[in-house]
Amino acid sequence: MTAEGYQALDAELKRLKTVERPSVIAAISEARAHGDLSENAEYHAAKERQSFIEGRLLELEDKIARAQIIDVSKLSGKQVKFGATVNLVDEDSGDKSKYKIVGEDESDVKAGKISITSPIARALIGKQEGDIVEVMAPGGPKSYEIVKVKFL
Repeated sequence: MTAEGYQALDAELKRLKTVERPSVIAAISEARAHGDLSENAEYHAAKERQSFIEGRLLELEDKIARAQIIDVSKLSGKQVKFGATVNLVDEDSGDKSKYKIVGEDESDVKAGKISITSPIARALIGKQEGDIVEVMAPGGPKSYEIVKVKFL
């Protein structure tokens, strides 16, 4: 994953530990004070939220422990690989798009970040500026020309 993706996961982990976990513990305590737990919807909702938070904490701690952080600023070249920002032109419509190839946990298509395991990223890996790539999209095959490859 990129350093930026690692920092985002680390920030979420810290927020869950310092804000969310204490908040849900307080909510459970308050709900317990209301009496009969068997019919207490607030208590059950707080316990469910606590279960979700604890599960997410375990998941984040595991991902952070196993993370390999790649410093994209030290990468270079003309070939598309992890961390590359690629400018594409749709061969049919002429639409331009720009994607950064990132790890699975940091992908966000709206922000222009696609997972290394996505179909378009797999088609782009190893290609160079000027190459035409075929991508199997849900609506059928699409052709893109690689206009620019850069590492930021």
